[in-house]
Amino acid sequence: MSTEDIVRATRLLDNEVRVLKDELQRNNLELENVKDKIKENQEKIKLNKQLPYLVGNIVEVLPHLVVEVLPHLISALNEHVQITTWTNPDYPLGDRYSTLASSRPRRQCPQYWSGGSGGQAGAACCPGGPKAARTDIFKVIVCQVADKYVDFRCIFTWKSTNVIYQLFQILEMNPEDEAEEDGANIDLDSQRKGKCVVLKTSTRQTIFLPVIGLVDPDNLKPGDLVGVNKDSYLILDTLPSEYDSRVKAMEVDEKPTEDYNDIGGLEKEIQELVEAIVLPMTHKEQFQKLGIRPPKGVLLYGPPGTGKTLMARACAAQTNATFLKLAGPQLVQMFIGDGAKLVRDAFELAKEKAPCIIFIDEIDAIGTKRFDSEVSGDREVQRTMLELLNQLDGFSSDERIKVIAATNRADILDPALLRSGRLDRKIEFPHPTEEARARILQIHSRKMNVHPDVNFEELARSTDDFNGAQLKAVCVEAGMLALRRDATEVIHEDFNEGIIQVQAKKKSSLNYYA
Repeated sequence: MSTEDIVRATRLLDNEVRVLKDELQRNNLELENVKDKIKENQEKIKLNKQLPYLVGNIVEVLPHLVVEVLPHLISALNEHVQITTWTNPDYPLGDRYSTLASSRPRRQCPQYWSGGSGGQAGAACCPGGPKAARTDIFKVIVCQVADKYVDFRCIFTWKSTNVIYQLFQILEMNPEDEAEEDGANIDLDSQRKGKCVVLKTSTRQTIFLPVIGLVDPDNLKPGDLVGVNKDSYLILDTLPSEYDSRVKAMEVDEKPTEDYNDIGGLEKEIQELVEAIVLPMTHKEQFQKLGIRPPKGVLLYGPPGTGKTLMARACAAQTNATFLKLAGPQLVQMFIGDGAKLVRDAFELAKEKAPCIIFIDEIDAIGTKRFDSEVSGDREVQRTMLELLNQLDGFSSDERIKVIAATNRADILDPALLRSGRLDRKIEFPHPTEEARARILQIHSRKMNVHPDVNFEELARSTDDFNGAQLKAVCVEAGMLALRRDATEVIHEDFNEGIIQVQAKKKSSLNYYA
């Protein structure tokens, strides 16, 4: 073998090695792709085992006959195809429909209309005329227009109900009059009865279901959450409504233990709140007898520490209503639309849990007066307030849903929030009077071992301009002083010393409220 032959053979072997390497690389890539697909399918199988069905939302519930037949009829009318021109005295709309059909140029399909004029063909379709097969009548309707699908709402809205009724008389043949069919020739359309459903699944698919499934169509409405079979998309079960988890956390599971007896010096405010919130829930018939509508909501405003939140909790304790507690700063979210969604979900949950009381504390965080601002955060706060206004307008005062809002800055609230029809009743919580201060001191010290010589009237005169929270702090400080002395009773001097300590911590900036 010569040198040239050796070089040629070496070159051929190198080419073959290169081809084999490319083939090996291609096979490795295919193997990796197959492994990835297997891994993905295993994950899907694992997810399928965890989730028994897809989740979907009902978009619309439609009569089966409307969805299946009416668009073909409209397409036929647009293409000047004569469907029928018969007039029947039993159907008063026959004359009008006959006029509409005869006003268009008649163009018949000879394959199905041969052997007679338009009137004879119409008689064949009439319930009193000769018997016609269901499939032939349907072919007549969709003749030359089977591929066209026109939105009947835009073209035939003014007569949609009437046309459905006429068409119903044509298509609803008695199954007993037709010959029975077996095997693959069974007309599945004839087995479909009732309503149809359009739904959107969790996989972002929009599905039309001519056969709904295991759920009664009368129990479905647009917006319902349902479980759907993954293969046939039949509805298997209805699911509870979906709410933001943060809204579910706002629901107070434990009933508040506060009572009106725990509130001192606010008898007038208690009466106004009971009339606006409690009575419409417990004695609704009294309002109906007088023919008046109770207020939708109440605004509690006043300086800090005057008992606004305590009053709302006591009001919830006196009724068997669900209590949703929202905080104004909690509704201010970073992402656009999050705060508005929280408000919307809170009111939806309240409607489901009715009777319900929604308490919005520190409403001035979202309810300030609107102003022109280029800061996106300010605009988001305003959008949240607009959603709150929309929800306040969205439910009737007759519904067993009441809104209680509290703030210590009523002067900066938007006027749209305070108008009648939204927060109808405004209840002011002023600083307690001397009698009220004595009552508050007695309430907060009733569980303490107090010496009989303690004079609460004198203590009330010494606590001028104290609010309810500061009076409670006086009782706590007096108890701590007695504990420091290792005493078994709290004496009058302990209360005086407690007043001095609270007075020293009192800030003049708390008097900003006007």
